[in-house]
Amino acid sequence: MATRNDELSPWILHFDTGSCNGCDIEIWSLLTPRYDIERFGMINKGNPKHADILLVTGPVTKKCATRLKTLYDMMPDPKLVVACGDCASTGAPFVGCYNVCGGVDSVIPVDVYVPGCACRPEVLIDGVVMALQKWNEKRTMEEVKA
Repeated sequence: MATRNDELSPWILHFDTGSCNGCDIEIWSLLTPRYDIERFGMINKGNPKHADILLVTGPVTKKCATRLKTLYDMMPDPKLVVACGDCASTGAPFVGCYNVCGGVDSVIPVDVYVPGCACRPEVLIDGVVMALQKWNEKRTMEEVKA
């Protein structure tokens, strides 16, 4: 069983809402020895109840919107959302299609937008590190409130 230092090691959950899989491939490349995202203590989890950062790829389709909201609601606080790629950020080039709601922020709040089509692994790492900083700030704010 994996363990972690909660203050330093957020766990991530990847969810594809209808992409071409270009950004998905780049996310999976982060787990390879070349990029080694685990050096930041991040592990890709399959259960939203164990995840702190939600990485979303693709434009949000009408069929996926409810599932995306459910996954988001299942995540413990503090939680962050990273929209990976242009499709997740804006819904482009599918804006106006009959089956597309738009970008991720049309369904759930987004904390970090990572640009690109497909977004480069280095840019994804920058986005995840930015999310990590925001996550630690949210954790600190929650501790002050408690």
